[in-house]
Amino acid sequence: MNQKPMKAFMWIVCFLLAANATIAQTGVKHAFSVKECVDFAHKNNVQVKNALLNVKIQQEINRDVTAAALPTFSATVSANDYLKIPTSLLPGEIFGQPAGTYIPVQFGTKYNANAGFQLQQLLFDGQVFVGLQARAASIAYSNKNVEVTEEMIKANVYKIYYQLVASKTQIGIFDANLDRLNKLQSDTKVLYQNGFVEKLDIDKISVQISNLETEKLKALNSIDIGYQALKTLIGMPTKDTLVLTEELTEDKIKKDFITDTVFNYADRKDFQYLDLVKQLNELNIKRYKMSYLPSLSLSGSYTKNAQRNQFNFFGKGDWFTTSFVGMNLSVPIFSGFSKNSHVTKSRLELKQTENQIDNLKLSIDNEIESSKLNFNAAITTLDYQKKNMALAENVFNQTKNKFELGTGSNTEITAAQTDLRTAQANYINALYAAIIAKVDYYKATGKL
Repeated sequence: MNQKPMKAFMWIVCFLLAANATIAQTGVKHAFSVKECVDFAHKNNVQVKNALLNVKIQQEINRDVTAAALPTFSATVSANDYLKIPTSLLPGEIFGQPAGTYIPVQFGTKYNANAGFQLQQLLFDGQVFVGLQARAASIAYSNKNVEVTEEMIKANVYKIYYQLVASKTQIGIFDANLDRLNKLQSDTKVLYQNGFVEKLDIDKISVQISNLETEKLKALNSIDIGYQALKTLIGMPTKDTLVLTEELTEDKIKKDFITDTVFNYADRKDFQYLDLVKQLNELNIKRYKMSYLPSLSLSGSYTKNAQRNQFNFFGKGDWFTTSFVGMNLSVPIFSGFSKNSHVTKSRLELKQTENQIDNLKLSIDNEIESSKLNFNAAITTLDYQKKNMALAENVFNQTKNKFELGTGSNTEITAAQTDLRTAQANYINALYAAIIAKVDYYKATGKL
């Protein structure tokens, strides 16, 4: 038998197994925009998943409420073997015995069997009917909770995403500064070889390069931690690779941003959520009020009964029929003031919700005004820091030229480099503050 095809097949199998193992270890690579990150979070974040499960739980609760208004139908079958037939006492006078005497007698047979059907139908119960009315509001409440959770996750995703994008920009600035210092170090070495500067000047630049590389390493480590935080937030496995495809620019921040749009409280998901809570509170008051009313139900039964001295129910013999239809009216008279207590408690809970709605309106007004002011201030700061960064870079270049011409000192170079790095850091911070202010404004107005 030729073993070559079999060996080739085994090599292919081994290769596929190794490839699968490598994929399992390295995970999947995702290149996401901020919107794609949000979409991924809405499908995989644990809080969103649990909120969606709460919707399904509420659906089952509604089914249980509906069941209370539907008829119930049951069947029963029983068989009894009287090891000792019950004994009854009859007055002796019936049989001519003296008064006060009793004669023991046994009625019935050793074996008895019953088979029947029972029907129960609720005709009126105020609390049940209010519960049926509350089903739609309960589902809307659960769905709104999902939307509130998604919006909260969305805002956090935006902030962490753009923080990482800003950090990537910062790394680019680190690299540009390192290029400047390396070029300066190279030029200084030439000046040293020609006797224009001291060895100390080269060492000072080397210290600056080392410090800058250390700062870059710390920034890269912070970015790695930020990526892990973002993956955890959106529900992505740690082993997967996440690549951010968007850039943070001034045009992105300033584009299509108008702070004078018409605002409606109902645009906010949390306001809609509290409004549904208010509706449920009102239905709860109605439910407890309806508990003062009588409840009415219909019942029916159809039963077959047989009695035998021998266990031969499936043979010949009579089965006796019993059937009835009944109406049951239950009228509450006094319950120890518990109903009144429930109504009062639910009214107080409604008042609490109304207070929360009023407080939320104040909070929304404050958020809108604060975020609007923060954004305008952030844009002003961003423009200022951009000009300041360009000025600091120009100062550094001129100081470098003076140093290379021999008219400047290493101290001036160090001071100019420090000022440039400070201006660059301030610009990155202003860039991030501006995008966060924009996110906060959209969130405050319910348009995120």
